[in-house]
Amino acid sequence: MSALVFGRAISKSLLTLHLFTQNDILTTIIPTTLFAVVAAPLYSPYRSVHVVWWIWLHLLHFNVANQVIDPAEDGRNKASRPIPTGYISLRDAVYLRWCLVPICLVTSAFYSIQVLSASLAITPIVIIGFQKNLMTGLGYACFQVGATLIAGIDMSRLEPNALLAVLLSIAMFATTLQAQDFKDQEGDRSIGRRTLPIAHPSPARVSMFVGLPMWSICLTQVWGMDAFCSVAFIFYSGLVGLRFMVCKTTQADCLSCKLYSVSHTLICVISA
Repeated sequence: MSALVFGRAISKSLLTLHLFTQNDILTTIIPTTLFAVVAAPLYSPYRSVHVVWWIWLHLLHFNVANQVIDPAEDGRNKASRPIPTGYISLRDAVYLRWCLVPICLVTSAFYSIQVLSASLAITPIVIIGFQKNLMTGLGYACFQVGATLIAGIDMSRLEPNALLAVLLSIAMFATTLQAQDFKDQEGDRSIGRRTLPIAHPSPARVSMFVGLPMWSICLTQVWGMDAFCSVAFIFYSGLVGLRFMVCKTTQADCLSCKLYSVSHTLICVISA
């Protein structure tokens, strides 16, 4: 019986950890892994396991820290998260948040000083909070730097092209991250949060309509893509931007955000 109880406890714990990060598999884990694999390039297939593990661990750190700030908002906006559903108490989530700090740092130190530096850069951003697009862009870049270092042969430095790709990613992400705020407007309004789509709804949608194809054109030129791929990529980004302009229901914004995630994944691969 005790073994059965122990097994159930382990299963619940693993499920809880998964729930903290499941919504970011498409938006963070997949694009960052692809970015690292292409930018490094990948030293060996086995190294990709380390890349995914490092990204997931730091993403878990960020998400736990983010979700303990205002569980009441999650109850209205994202009721499937582990704290609102009762998989973990707020007190235990706070404990987990601070336990993850040394775990992330020690894990990173096993790879290299440079990977540890990327982890150290993520830590204060997580503690302060991802409230601004620029801070989010910088934090995301730290994910990319750490993952790319782990993927490569030399875990002590980035190749020039990889560094340029990271800088472009910061700029792109910082100017288009509002895509993720459109679908959460109802919940954000209920707690008085003024995101860009709430404070400036029309300019926010225009920024997506203009920004996505502009970044697509920029990246195709920087990386010298062939004509067919350039046209296809720019056309897709333009359609996603147009959706944000003309489709304004909550359900439509949810789909537009998912399409943006696909676009972001493509941009990460192209940038790398």
